[in-house]
Amino acid sequence: MPRILAYLVLLVAGVLSLPVAAAVFDGEGSENWILPAQLGGMAVIGALVGAVTPPLVGDGASGGKRVALGALVGVGAALVGVVLFFLLLNGFDGA
Repeated sequence: MPRILAYLVLLVAGVLSLPVAAAVFDGEGSENWILPAQLGGMAVIGALVGAVTPPLVGDGASGGKRVALGALVGVGAALVGVVLFFLLLNGFDGA
């Protein structure tokens, strides 16, 4: 159950991280930082969730492995958020 909860937290954070990053970096000359800020923020959030939730990776995993895999899952959740917002804004026909 903690593994499912951790994945759910990361998925919700990944979806919400794009509008938060866009709100912060939506200015003249800084709009190119929206995606890097979102991916970096989700890597940090994923690393924190991976560090405090050992079942996310496996009970026998070392601390470094939990942090690294948590960061990867966080970046994956961020990419799911990007794809979701692309589809919501543009539909399946594309831009």
